[in-house]
This record gives sequence, structure tokens and C-alpha cells, in this order.
Amino acid sequence: MFLTGTMLINSQNHLEIGGCDTTELAGEFATPLYVMDEELIRSNCAEYKEAFARFYPHSLVAYAGKAFLTTAMCRLVEEEGLALDVVSGGEIYTALEAGFPPEKMIFHGNNKTAEEIRLALENNIGCFVADSFTELELLEEEAAAAGKRAAVYLRVKPGIEAHTHHYIQTGQTDSKFGLGLADGQALAAVKKALKMKHLDLRGLHCHIGSQIFDLKPFRLAAGVMMDFIKEIKDKTSFVIGELDLGGGFGIRYRQSDEPCKLSAYVQEITLVVREKAAEYNLPLPKLLVEPGRSIVGEAGTTLYTVGTIKEIPGIRCYAAVDGGMNDNLRTALYEAKYEAILANRAGDAAEKVYTVAGRACESGDILIHDIKLPELRRGDLLAVLSTGAYHYPMANNYNRFPRPAVVFVRDGRADIVVRRETYADILRNDVIPARMAR
Repeated sequence: MFLTGTMLINSQNHLEIGGCDTTELAGEFATPLYVMDEELIRSNCAEYKEAFARFYPHSLVAYAGKAFLTTAMCRLVEEEGLALDVVSGGEIYTALEAGFPPEKMIFHGNNKTAEEIRLALENNIGCFVADSFTELELLEEEAAAAGKRAAVYLRVKPGIEAHTHHYIQTGQTDSKFGLGLADGQALAAVKKALKMKHLDLRGLHCHIGSQIFDLKPFRLAAGVMMDFIKEIKDKTSFVIGELDLGGGFGIRYRQSDEPCKLSAYVQEITLVVREKAAEYNLPLPKLLVEPGRSIVGEAGTTLYTVGTIKEIPGIRCYAAVDGGMNDNLRTALYEAKYEAILANRAGDAAEKVYTVAGRACESGDILIHDIKLPELRRGDLLAVLSTGAYHYPMANNYNRFPRPAVVFVRDGRADIVVRRETYADILRNDVIPARMAR
């Protein structure tokens, strides 16, 4: 068991986060419940900004909204002075509704629609990250129609395979994302973009994957991208002014996980950029990174109420909770592994091994395989740790379960930032055809 951020075990033997007793949170807001440690989120934002200010001042940190995005999170990101990486019209709309400055948004995505591009152009989004030749043509067409010139980065595949789950590797040559270096597509895209009247090629982008603990892939990616900037200059005379190295910095999901120190990561990648720039006689590019998971991942905890406890003699004991793959799809999708705390008896000794099961009608709806916990009873409160990233955004209504509420906790105060769905919410878009009317 490990505690993060403002977590502690209070005098009542309850887990406390942000000065709020989790048993009281469950009583007030019901379960399942996403609890976000606001102080830890802000601290993580500040740590990124401070590290880059120290090692490479000509830089910008952009929060990757796909990890967790609500209107309140957009406000927090703006208050902390970060830019925002968005990947859809829905994320753009969320940010706009929160009053986030559109010029500080970076629009990603491998298949942007014309409607999404128009929304971005109409609101003067800061930059598009183009992912294909098709997108370059669509951007040129839509920018021309809008009478505007769109700032563009090109997403490049540096050909690096990070050691992570294959579903979250994105920098290798065989990926749906980006334009390849080895096959010449990236250079061809640069030449194409430079000829387009309504596109302003500003920089390059790469992202090699997620939940990476080893610094070597990050160093390699930075070096490969600087090599490509030199190649572009040699073959086109154009000097790339901005370099976005994406995200992917890992976090701790279990006690045994050992993420690198953030300062070491920043120092390593900025050193590579500086050395390559000096070697190639290039001006130092503006450097961007896009952390998401490492901003919010460990700041999130999901609270569940224990229900059925089912012992299968000689095999295992299942403890079912009132959530599952509806609020945490990562175990089924990525074989993700978690740790948990019995929140209402947080200091009790772990005595028995359980498999924590969800309530969806799927055999694969298992949250945690074989975890040692205190003897469980129906009604106990289980807290699953490090659920701040890619949990609420992937939540779904399978089996028509309503999605949970989200609260920010800080200094003993809990504020709803997403209301719990109701059955009526689930039915809101259902329509019975007139021919079926009774």
C-alpha cells in the first residue's frame, strides 16, 4: 500500500484525501465516486513548469486533456499557466465553455473532421497538429474557405518502440499516428505544407507512447527529432522553430512501480536538444511537452462500496463492488494493475487475498486480481488508487449503468465538478419511433 499527495490515515482509521474523510465523501456523494486531489494536481503542474524554467526557459507545458477533462479542470489548467492539448471537437467545446484561451490550445487527432476543423478555425485555436497528407489538404481547404492561415505542427513517427503495453505505443513505424521518417513521408509532408498558402508550418511533434519509466526512449526521440530538423534545413532551407516532444511520463500504480524523477526527465531531453542544436548550428527551438497522466493520474482515487463476497473453495474469493469496467476500462483494455486501500478500516492488517470484481455482465470485468486486504464485509468502502487519468474520460454506460460523480477535494472542502448521472440522463437521447407509439 502507498499513499500519495495529501492522503493520510486519520484518527478514526479512515482514509483521508485533501482533508476530507473518504467515508464522509461516500456518504454525501454516494459511490462509485472519483475523488481528485486538487492540491496534488496543482503541485504537479507547478513541478513541470519549474523544471522547464530551470533547464530550458524557452518552453511551454501543455496539459493533455484526454487524460481527464472537465470545465473545472480547464479552469485549473489555466490558473496554473499551462497550455491545453485537445483531441476532439468535444474537448475544444469543453475548454471554450470553461473560458480557456483558444490561442493556448493545441489540436491533435489522427482523423479530424471538417466540422471540428471549422470549430477550431472559427475560435482561433492556437495550433493544429497535422497527422496525414489528407489532413493537410483538408486544413488548407478549410483555412482558405475561412480566409485564415492556420498554424501547423506535423506529427512525426520517430521509429522508437517504448517498453510499454503495445496498445499505448505510438512512436513506432507501424502506428496509426503520424508520418514516418524511415519511409520519407514526414519529409514529403514538410515540403507539401511549405507550399500551402493557408498553412503556417511552425513545428514538429512526436509522442512515443505512455506510462514509460525508462529515460532512454525519450532521449532517443529528442535526438531523432533534432536530426530531422537538420535534414529539413539541409533539404529545404526551412528552419523548424518549435519542437513538441509529447508526453508519456509514467506514474506509480503499484508500490513496485518506479517512475523516473521529473527533473531527470526534463534535464535529459533538454540536454539532447541543446547538444544537437550546437552540433548542427541550429537555433534552439521552442520546446513543448504534453503531460497528462503524470499531472492527474496519482491525484485520482475511486471509491467503491463492497457488495457480494463469493468464496470459491480452493480457488479464489471474489469481492464485488458497485463499479467496474464502466468507470475503469483500463484493466480490461490494457491489463492495468492497481492497488487499493480499505478506506473505512485503512490501518487494519491485510489478512486475505481477494479478486475485486465489477458488476458488469462480463467475465472480464475484474478491477484487481489477487490483492491482499483486511477481511472484507458487505458495505465496506474500497479505495482504488491512481485512477485520475483515463478513467472518467473512458467511463461508459454499458449495462445502462450511470456514470459516477467527480469531486475535487482540497483543504477539507469537497466540490462537485461532474454530477452523477441519473437513469433519466441515460435515456435523454433515446427516441421511440412514432410507428411504435402506444
